[in-house]
Amino acid sequence: MNYLTHQLLNPKEINLLKKNLTLQDISWEDGKKTAGNHAAKVKNNLQLDRSSNISKKCTGLIEKKILSDVLIKSFALPKRIHGTMFTKTLKGMKYGRHIDNAFMSSGRADLSFTIFLNEKDKYSGGELLIEGLNSEDKFKLDSGGIIIYPSTYLHSVLEVFSGERFVVVGWIESYVKSIEEREYLFDLDAGARSLLAKHGRSDELDLIFKSYSNLLRTLGE
Repeated sequence: MNYLTHQLLNPKEINLLKKNLTLQDISWEDGKKTAGNHAAKVKNNLQLDRSSNISKKCTGLIEKKILSDVLIKSFALPKRIHGTMFTKTLKGMKYGRHIDNAFMSSGRADLSFTIFLNEKDKYSGGELLIEGLNSEDKFKLDSGGIIIYPSTYLHSVLEVFSGERFVVVGWIESYVKSIEEREYLFDLDAGARSLLAKHGRSDELDLIFKSYSNLLRTLGE
């Protein structure tokens, strides 16, 4: 399971973010400012100044939600979150095919995430295109939805034809950097939790949780 799509934010949280992010004195800047040398050549969007008080306040809300979400913790095994930023892609803008930097100033980027803030019918185009090993997949989620995917994949944001695409993006350093090993642990954890919900605790299930914890201890960094 290389991608996770999930409803992260509730309507109250979305409205709070939008209220803060549409204030008149907010400063939006050229997205090329934070792109690597190669990605800057194909990046055409706007981003909120990450040093602003509004950005720091909203980033805190986003990162707290990610780090407290049970499904995301099981899938991504997050150690820390890097570079969270709010971006706008207006009509005619896009972000061409690129790969994310392997390391941010605060650590390794194992997983990338996008959280969609406006509804799908508020803009046309603007899909996130991810190039997997054997396929290309397009994503455009409902407001508050998050997609998490490996930072090792080439990806792009397609051109916006009308309206504006309003999202949060960022990167996760995982305790387990291998895609395959994270998938094994996620499947084991999901299976164990399902058995616990259906049948309650048992000696056999204790052994499964023991194996999961010891595998994480062995594979984690």
